[in-house]
Amino acid sequence: MNVTSFFPSRTVAAYMARLFLTRTFGIAAGLVLVLLTLNLLSESSKILGVAGNGQAEVMRYVSLRGPQLIAFAIPYSVLLGTILTLMTMNQNSEIIALKASGLSAHQVLAPLLLASLGVAIVSFAFNDRVVTRATATLNRWQKVDYAALPPDRGDRTNVWVRDGDDLIEVDSIAGRGATARLAGVTLYDRTGGSLVSIIRAPAGKLEGDGWRIGPATRFDVASGQLTSIGSVVVARGVRPDQFTLGTVDADGLSFGALRAAIGDLGGAGRPTKALEGSLWHKLSGPLSSVLMPLLGAVAAFGLARSGQLFVRAVIGMALGFAYFVADNFALAMGNLGAYPPFLAAWAPFLLFFLIGEAVLIRSEE
Repeated sequence: MNVTSFFPSRTVAAYMARLFLTRTFGIAAGLVLVLLTLNLLSESSKILGVAGNGQAEVMRYVSLRGPQLIAFAIPYSVLLGTILTLMTMNQNSEIIALKASGLSAHQVLAPLLLASLGVAIVSFAFNDRVVTRATATLNRWQKVDYAALPPDRGDRTNVWVRDGDDLIEVDSIAGRGATARLAGVTLYDRTGGSLVSIIRAPAGKLEGDGWRIGPATRFDVASGQLTSIGSVVVARGVRPDQFTLGTVDADGLSFGALRAAIGDLGGAGRPTKALEGSLWHKLSGPLSSVLMPLLGAVAAFGLARSGQLFVRAVIGMALGFAYFVADNFALAMGNLGAYPPFLAAWAPFLLFFLIGEAVLIRSEE
């Protein structure tokens, strides 16, 4: 059987896809505009409260926060766009005409499913290339309370690592693994919780199982004397990943970068279950757009017999929003380690796919 025979005619399929996409992106634009306006009401005073900040910084915040809100709004917009499209077609008896021509419920929904797959692909690319970068930059900006940011070269800054009782502060780290280079190293030498001395050095690199820093100076707390000690090896047993991967923000990393970070952490013997769940969710999240036409389809079928258009629309919205609640709950449980990573990311999708199919088949009977 020809694959195209599963769809309605080309004209009908294009008509349904156009209705669906225009309503989806129209709703998304409205949601983003409202959410961004409300967000600016709370953040603009903080931005403008920093000396030197003005309209340019506010617009910069909009450019960074906007992609996050777009990614948040798209799945909800697909759900509402599906329900609005099917309600309109049902009110105009177009669904009845399609069913009378011999099309099944799945064939009627086929154009919306194909269009939503396109939305999912675009959403994944947008999240991976735009949203992650905007999130990482916005997080760095908010950490300095919207003050001026130094150029971002991908290096980590202001890192603290604990080595037994000692604390190590590093201004910046460049490179990964054995090639990692430290800049602005400060070692707080403590014994029993009491500070003994402070060792400072402008640079450091990995040597054996420790870090050679120099030229170093040592300030002795008891005597108050500052002495030069040249090059010295400190922090024996501290791994490079403790500096470069001390904290991994899954939302601020692309799919490939997050997978590489998980590999580094796993190679160092550190737990990665929560990050693995976030990695899988980078795929299942955008793909939820394909699920929305199936969950919202209850607004299209069975109306000729029941006549309860509004009730069916509410049922469709309830199913869609229940999916988002279940998805967030499963991801949270995965982060806590209660669910395996794959299950945390994909179980809600598979569960509501089966629910949507059951409701669709029930509506046709």
